[in-house]
Amino acid sequence: MGFRDLNLRERQVLGIIIQSYVVTAAPVGSRYIARNCNLGLSDATIRNVMAELEDEGYISQPHTSAGRIPTDKGYRYYVDLIMTFQCLDDQEKKRIEENIGPISIDRNGTSSDVLLSAVKVLGTISRQLSVVLSPTLSNAIFEKLDMVLLSSTRMMVILSIQSLFVKTIVMELDLEVSRQTVDGVVDMLNQRLSGLTLAEIRRSITWRLSDCSCDNALKNLIVRSAGTLFDESPIFERLYISGTEYIVDQPEFKQPEKVRELITMIEDKFSMAKLVENSGPSRMDITISIGKENCERQAEALTIVSAPYYVGNMVGKLGILGPKRMDYEHAVRVLNYMADSLSATLSGVN
Repeated sequence: MGFRDLNLRERQVLGIIIQSYVVTAAPVGSRYIARNCNLGLSDATIRNVMAELEDEGYISQPHTSAGRIPTDKGYRYYVDLIMTFQCLDDQEKKRIEENIGPISIDRNGTSSDVLLSAVKVLGTISRQLSVVLSPTLSNAIFEKLDMVLLSSTRMMVILSIQSLFVKTIVMELDLEVSRQTVDGVVDMLNQRLSGLTLAEIRRSITWRLSDCSCDNALKNLIVRSAGTLFDESPIFERLYISGTEYIVDQPEFKQPEKVRELITMIEDKFSMAKLVENSGPSRMDITISIGKENCERQAEALTIVSAPYYVGNMVGKLGILGPKRMDYEHAVRVLNYMADSLSATLSGVN
């Protein structure tokens, strides 16, 4: 999306329209700006500036209203060239920690517990629909594996991966194995694969196990199943959502058909995860995808603000989804804070 460099007056007027619309959800007129914003400009001058902004597609006039609202192009200019990126100040952090509490974890907690706690905190702070995607695992370090016989033909394989991450898969067996055989294979797999990434294991498991003397039938089953055992979890299984009640309460979604469309989108976990994973242009680790920039048609009325968090060499994502007139500065501050908190919580647990 190409921009000419707006002059100071145009930037000021566009910024005021966006900031006012964020708060009121009502179109903004030249008289309001002239009377309330101390720009030192007449009503007529502001009207001329607004006409120029409208001609170039930064604002539009809904229906026959005298006021204007921002377009996707206007929001994009604001986010890229006007808005300043800031961190939460100490007072905001203290208020969050006192009222909501930190991301919680207990001694027996798993990554799922931490991520669920994080997405609830993010929803409460942002007052928007919030999502967390667990990290992609290909670069994660494999720590150990265990196998539990469920019956003579079924076995559960439990992989412990870097920090609190656990992956569990139930396998159907076409052979009968004893507990002693299983223990021997588990010991061998842990000796030869521990410390490698899942991607390295998928690439090299055949030759790494080629000379071992354990039960060949079970070993061969593990090798044949390596693509599933040591692969990523499906993207929809990596998604955690909270804060639906905040987004359906926004004026943009008051009509029943809009609410239905929104709920249908939220319930499609695959599409929701893709929206966050594939959201648009990035600035200072923050990605903001506005309206038609989103990859799903149902999300054209939304903005998605997302940020990565890090656990060792793994990367996950947090996101806030809301109407395009969301408070962008606050969303960015909250996401940066939560990304740092989540990275610290997951990385600090061994």
